[in-house]
Amino acid sequence: MTRHSHGGPAPAPKTTGWVLHWPRFYDLLSRPGSFGRGTLVDLAAPTAGETVLDVGCGTGAVSFALEARMGEGRVHGIDASPEMIARASKKAKRRRSRAAFQVALAEAIPFPDGSFDLVTSSLMLHHLPDDVKRAAFTEIRRVLKPGGRFLALDMDVEGHSRLFHAFLHLRRPRGPAFYDKLAPMMSDAGLDQVEALPTAEKRLLFIRAIRPKQRGPTGNHELRLPTTETAPRRK
Repeated sequence: MTRHSHGGPAPAPKTTGWVLHWPRFYDLLSRPGSFGRGTLVDLAAPTAGETVLDVGCGTGAVSFALEARMGEGRVHGIDASPEMIARASKKAKRRRSRAAFQVALAEAIPFPDGSFDLVTSSLMLHHLPDDVKRAAFTEIRRVLKPGGRFLALDMDVEGHSRLFHAFLHLRRPRGPAFYDKLAPMMSDAGLDQVEALPTAEKRLLFIRAIRPKQRGPTGNHELRLPTTETAPRRK
């Protein structure tokens, strides 16, 4: 794997998910800590020596924040957009960061089984069609170490159109609860202890799951639905 790109952007892999190609504009909306990213890093709680994967890393805002939080450890970022990865790699070089970035898909993660202690994604899942979400969750489970954790940040309501994405920055959009769709998919992919985490962030969903240390005799996994005390629904 090449740590940083020195030529032009790598070819874009084929995916049916929505891929962003405007890194400079993206950076205007991706200040450190913005749109719940600071809360995501707090909840992920990376520790020194861990190996972390940031799926849909964009230009690296969360990846660099995770690296700074760990101190010792290694962060890898993947994104389907060559333009995003090129900008993230330039930032890493400028920062003298050890974070490594490459063009890759969430549904085809280019790492061996059991590579990571922690996998994160931020505002990425709503870009993926349902079949790609399922494939991505299966891949995330595969690359997590037994007992490893997955933490995702996304919108708390479901939406797909570009108008939805613009509207969510202006006011709270209406739609079905995104957790209700994501949690069964994650459980079906073999992730365990799926739960929505309560935070003070408005309009945002923080969802966490664990790769089981070992599978039960039936291969089934418990789905822990949030209660009104731990993850209140917003009306």
